[in-house]
Amino acid sequence: MRGADKLMEEVDGHPLIRLMATRAAKAGASQTRVVLAEGQEARRATLDGIAGIDIVTIPAGGDMSDSLKAGIVGLDCAVMVLLADLPDLSAHDLYLMISLAQMHPDAILRAADAQGNPGHPIIFPSDLLPQMAQITGDAGARAVVQAHAHRVVHIPLPDQRATTDLDTPEDWRTWRAARGIT
Repeated sequence: MRGADKLMEEVDGHPLIRLMATRAAKAGASQTRVVLAEGQEARRATLDGIAGIDIVTIPAGGDMSDSLKAGIVGLDCAVMVLLADLPDLSAHDLYLMISLAQMHPDAILRAADAQGNPGHPIIFPSDLLPQMAQITGDAGARAVVQAHAHRVVHIPLPDQRATTDLDTPEDWRTWRAARGIT
């Protein structure tokens, strides 16, 4: 993003991180945690006042595994891993995933786009939390998903909602142009 913070990009009148936290909190999860690194004060400030979220802080410079492990500490329930940089996901999409997880408590539910390409969010059953607590590096929970591939159920969401990830200013311009946003 050439120095810009993609999670502070405006979507529907709000910084993306606030929008995603609000959508997650409204989706019906029993608890919503947002993991932030130390020093991310702008992100923290934009989350002020959102009911139903807990902010967990990790040391600056941590990797994806540090974020995941901090987010699941002390939990003993299914966990939805939701990346905050997927602007097309709706609260309804998240609600659908949570509802399906309640119906299929042993499955790893992974959102997919309309073409079947795997994306996010991913819901992990509670029995996999000990394995998730052992992950290292910047590959997220990929190894856990691969080790339990037989339990993965892809949940198709409309269009590219599960896979739209905007990482550059050009990605953002293209995304906004496709939606008629200036």
